Amino acid sequence: MEKNNAVPLELGTEKIGRLLMKYAGPAIIAMTASSLYNIIDSIFIGHGVGPLAISGLAVTFPLMNLSAAFGTLVGVGASTIMSVLLGQKNYDVANKVLGNVVVLNIIVGLVFMSTALLFLDPILYFFGASESTIGYAREYMQVILYGNVVTHLYLGLNSLLRASGNPKMAMYLTIMTVILNVILAPLFIFALDMGIRGAALATVIAQLVALAVILRYFSNQERLLHFRKGIFKVDTRIARDSLSIGLAPFLMNSAACLVTLFINQQMKSYGGDLAIGAYGIVNRISFLFIMINMGLNQGMQPIAGYNYGARKYSRVREVYMKTVKYATFVVLIGFVVSIACPHAAVSVFTSDEELISLAAKGLTVMNLMLPLVGFQMVTSNLFQCLGMINKSIILSMSRQLLFLIPLLYLLPLALDSKGIWLSFPISDFLAALVTFIMLLGLLKKLKKLNDGDDPSILGSKL
Repeated sequence: MEKNNAVPLELGTEKIGRLLMKYAGPAIIAMTASSLYNIIDSIFIGHGVGPLAISGLAVTFPLMNLSAAFGTLVGVGASTIMSVLLGQKNYDVANKVLGNVVVLNIIVGLVFMSTALLFLDPILYFFGASESTIGYAREYMQVILYGNVVTHLYLGLNSLLRASGNPKMAMYLTIMTVILNVILAPLFIFALDMGIRGAALATVIAQLVALAVILRYFSNQERLLHFRKGIFKVDTRIARDSLSIGLAPFLMNSAACLVTLFINQQMKSYGGDLAIGAYGIVNRISFLFIMINMGLNQGMQPIAGYNYGARKYSRVREVYMKTVKYATFVVLIGFVVSIACPHAAVSVFTSDEELISLAAKGLTVMNLMLPLVGFQMVTSNLFQCLGMINKSIILSMSRQLLFLIPLLYLLPLALDSKGIWLSFPISDFLAALVTFIMLLGLLKKLKKLNDGDDPSILGSKL
């Protein structure tokens, strides 16, 4: 248990700004790379295939989110268990976790692939496809689904790389997949004239190459964690614990799938196929800034959690305020881009004037309250860092489920397609308002605590 207690003391002594950059830097790079991965596909498809192909790609977003949800169901839980076991020096069981991740991802990947391929057209129509876009969506998803096992194995084993003390290698592999995608996508789309299938194939091949590197890494018998006989079978206890821990992120990704489904259906009803494509472009641009903020949040978590446990409440407040400042700066850049040069931003994805016009207007309206999103995300994460999981979940889900979905159905009744776009800034404002009210109560309690105080003196749990 010695290793398990070897907590990095710098978390309680090093300057907060330096710590935040040290811990958030790799996460931001990985998150940005992941976002660029999706942006690249959209750009090459928009210019190499056409505007309706962009719409077809946007139709696949809910299904892609659902696939990611099943991937996190296995990977997140397994990586959490792996970290604990390594801290306990329980390498035998840790290797069993490694084997379980391989087997479970293959099972889940095959079941998801088979089911989705069997009902692919009905699923895509339900997600917003039309006769004009179903062909593009089908061609893209068929390739992605055939490579689904590769994707799940890559993401699952990459999570174990981070958990086993190799976050930089995991980050480099993510960056490598982006670079490979940049090289392969134009080759397949333009040079080989493979259309939207080429973009999907580039994605799968990039992940396959990264998976090959990971498999080689875990095949090294000299490593503590490596493939060995007897580990490639489902251990009921490990599987149950992994899936239980992974349930929360699974539900979050499933909620994202549900929200995107509603958005696509409303866009199709009130704006048609190009409106779905416009949302696909706007979502790609906005998500880049959101992903950077997610990286900042990942950097804040260990710092806030450690110092709260060490009763250094001034440092908890400091890291929270600095993270809010950095996160707000990031989303302000997104806000300025959305207001000052929306046409230039969306033109990167397509040359179709009608689609550019729709997406530019949508980008401006959708991100009117973007400056509030950084604060809302960081504050929700703060509650999680302090162990207030229920409040964190409420804040995390409020923007999309509590406010956005009802607004998506109500506002278009009066304002047509503009009401769909207005749903986003209104839900952002309402979520930020709820977050601010809950934050006031938390800060009021924290301010009463001096460093070293027992939080129980307040008479209630923070």
